[in-house]
Amino acid sequence: MTLTNARVWQIAREQSAIDSGCRAEDFCGDAPCIVQSRADARARRYLQLPFLCDFTSYGGNVVASVAPELRSLAAEYLARYDSVHCFETPNLHWLMRRLQPYNANVCFMAEYYLPDVDRWRQLPCRYETRVLAQAEFRELYLPQWSNALCADRPQLDMLGVGAYDGGRLIGLAGASADCDAMWQIGVDVLPGWRRQGVASALTSRLAGEILARGKVPFYCRAWSNVASGRNAIRSGFLPAWVQLTVRPEAVIDRFNRRPAEQEE
Repeated sequence: MTLTNARVWQIAREQSAIDSGCRAEDFCGDAPCIVQSRADARARRYLQLPFLCDFTSYGGNVVASVAPELRSLAAEYLARYDSVHCFETPNLHWLMRRLQPYNANVCFMAEYYLPDVDRWRQLPCRYETRVLAQAEFRELYLPQWSNALCADRPQLDMLGVGAYDGGRLIGLAGASADCDAMWQIGVDVLPGWRRQGVASALTSRLAGEILARGKVPFYCRAWSNVASGRNAIRSGFLPAWVQLTVRPEAVIDRFNRRPAEQEE
């Protein structure tokens, strides 16, 4: 079945509904929706469910997926600030202060992209490119490819596209089967080969390979990563949804430790 844009977005909302514990149509409402978060085996593999507190918006309303003890706080926050401003400072400071008694705070803030299948095209690359199967990743779980591949979940790394300069791998895009219907794209390019269109060439080709297999490619970036956002748009993707996740302070402290501190 050829995926249309309408079907791509419906699949994404259905997956977000699984992740959040709500209905897909809840992301299309006019008012905030608050649901209790629950574990679900169909959720994106890297999510740690149930959420303590998570806000997701497809650009209209906000769906809050929360633990019971944070339901009233989430309701007050969403009543106080609209769907755009609840994801930004200074309003986030209001939420962060009120999370202190729960020993929790805002942790992740990310923007997600979906392909525009009507305008997608494979972009050219000045270097040789090659489609890679899962078995070819074994020697590639290295720091320079940590966005394209995930050493913690290698069994989910299904497909890749590499760029080669004289036989040397200089860029890699990888697809992780993070849920049944959607595969996430990550990409890395070695410093000496950046700003030459390699990332977008790899990303666009991998998106086409994923679509050809009947899966929906999706792309995630931190809001501050402007280069990553430009790459997504050049590669045929459009902004789709945003997500903000609250985690315990102890978890945030672990993320903030330097490598030497983590070994202690």
